[in-house]
Amino acid sequence: MRGLDGKVVVVTGGAGGIGAATCARFAAEGARVVVVDIDEARAERVAGEVTAAHRAAGGEALARTVDLADFAATAAMVADIEQTVGPVDVLVNNVGWDVFTPFLKSGPSFWDKIIDINLRSVLNITHPVLASMVARKAAGRVVSVASDAGRVGSSGESVYAACKAGIIAFSKTLAREHARHGITFNVVCPGLTETAMLESFMDGAGDKEKLRQAFVRAIPMGRFGKPDDLPGAILFFASDDAAFVTGQVISVSGGLTMHG
Repeated sequence: MRGLDGKVVVVTGGAGGIGAATCARFAAEGARVVVVDIDEARAERVAGEVTAAHRAAGGEALARTVDLADFAATAAMVADIEQTVGPVDVLVNNVGWDVFTPFLKSGPSFWDKIIDINLRSVLNITHPVLASMVARKAAGRVVSVASDAGRVGSSGESVYAACKAGIIAFSKTLAREHARHGITFNVVCPGLTETAMLESFMDGAGDKEKLRQAFVRAIPMGRFGKPDDLPGAILFFASDDAAFVTGQVISVSGGLTMHG
């Protein structure tokens, strides 16, 4: 896609399924990718694999570890990236976590964990990245990975769905506030995708195989998504091809949810 070669791209949750696939696709386009993850060993492994696979295309990846729920630590990491790698051109907010838990069986400590990982992390890293983009008068791109749970709700995911809906509203609001700066904000909503998070979610839901079969029957395309199904939409929003696109939400769900 146009305009990604040489760009500095930060991907949170970069060592997971969708995150790792996204890092690889950006590197294949010649981008310099920063794999941000709380798991240092996995981040280093993904960064090494991505660099080895895409060095010939001019792409490379580096690992950074931080607790995105800590604003000061996150801001310090962004400052370090901008000093040692370069100013951030693209931010992909991809980190996420959930466990199947009916609301009345949950409590404040669980809510705090879900909110910290799925929403506060987005606020904490977007703030310093956006401030730098505005100061540099850079036409930056912020792409956030939310969820169809944030568009239509999802049983057993009340707080997670609230966070993902919050990401959508947050992105639309910043799209309005910063359109005049040439900075775009868009959202990609995965449906049911084969990731460690989905496995963790189903582990808490009872009969895992029965649930899996029911989910597949509900998807018009007849299968779960794969991590490699997501980067195309993410890279489109990050590219020059989407320079006039902002405040938009696209579902990548095999038709499970359809919006007019």
